[in-house]
Amino acid sequence: MKSISVFFITFLIYSLSFGQTTIIDKENRNPISYATVSFGNGNGIFADDEGKFIFTKKLYADIDTLFISALGYKDFKIATNNLSDTVELIPFEDALDEVLIRYRPKGKSKKEILKPTVHDDYFKCWLPTIESEIAVYFENENPSKAKKVNTLLLPIKVEAKDWSKRKSKTSNKISFSTLFRVQFYENNNGLPGEVLTYDKIVFRVTEASESIYELDVSNSDIFIPENGMFISLQVLGYTDKTGKLLPNKKYKEVKTRKGIVKISTTFRPLLPFTDEIKTPRTYVKRVFLNNNKWVLFDKKNIQDSNLLKAGLNNYAMGLGLEVYKEEKE
Repeated sequence: MKSISVFFITFLIYSLSFGQTTIIDKENRNPISYATVSFGNGNGIFADDEGKFIFTKKLYADIDTLFISALGYKDFKIATNNLSDTVELIPFEDALDEVLIRYRPKGKSKKEILKPTVHDDYFKCWLPTIESEIAVYFENENPSKAKKVNTLLLPIKVEAKDWSKRKSKTSNKISFSTLFRVQFYENNNGLPGEVLTYDKIVFRVTEASESIYELDVSNSDIFIPENGMFISLQVLGYTDKTGKLLPNKKYKEVKTRKGIVKISTTFRPLLPFTDEIKTPRTYVKRVFLNNNKWVLFDKKNIQDSNLLKAGLNNYAMGLGLEVYKEEKE
C-alpha cells in the first residue's frame, strides 16, 4: 500500500513537471519572482520565487489564454496552446534601474508605534483569497518630521482544530503555511498609486505565528511621503515547510443547476477587522477582476460583505516607526 502511494506521488510530480513554465526577464534572462498569471475569467495563479508556475489542461481545462504581468514589465498575453517552458517579459525602459531618491535625515531619532488592533472573533475576520489585495492608508500627520517605516505589525487569527475549543488559547491549531506579499504605494488622489519600492517583500505565516506578526522592513528604506501612503497585503498561496510556493489550484469547482461555479479558495490565517476606527481607510482590489482597480472598502463599493454589514470597515495594521527629530528643510 505504501509503495502504491509513493508511486502515485512520483507520477503526479512527473506529470506536473511537463506543465512547468519559467518567467524570465528578456534582457538579462533572470527569473521574475511572484509574477501574476491571470486566466482572464477572474481567476489565476502566481509564479514562485524562481519565476516558475505550473499550468496543464488537466488542471485548467477551460482556459485557453494566459495574461502574465509583473511589476516593471510590459503585460504579456499568450494562448495556452503556445505555452512553452519559458516566457520572456520585456521590462519598461529604465523601470528596474530606477533609483528612488528619498530624503535621508541625519541626527537623533526616536521610536514610535502605531498600535494594531487584534481580536479572537472568527466571525469578524477577512478570509484571504489570492485574487484579493487589501491596502491600508496611513496619513502623515506631521509632514515636517521624517518617518521611516521599520516594522509592520500585522494582526492575524489562526483557527482551532476543535471548533468547540476555539476560544481556548491552548487548543491545537489547524496547521498551515501561507506566503504573503507586501507592497508600498504612494497616495494618488486618495487611492493607491505607483509603488514606492521595487523590493520583493514576502513573508510566511504558520499556525505557530503570534497574533501580531512583526515584519521587519527596515532595509527597504521606506519613508512616509508628505501626503501619506498605502501598505498592502496579498496572499500568494500555501507553501511547503521550506517556504516554497506550492502549485495548488486556487479555486474549487462546484456543480450547480446553472452549471459549474468557481469558488475562490480561502487561505489561513484570517485577518481581523475592526469597528474601532470610524474613518474607512482600508482599500481592496480584485487582482484578476475589474481591471485591477482599487476601491474603498465600504458599502457603496462592496455590496455583499458580512464584515461591512456588521460595521467592520478596517484592517487595523500597525507600524513601528523611526521618527527623526530634526525638521525637513
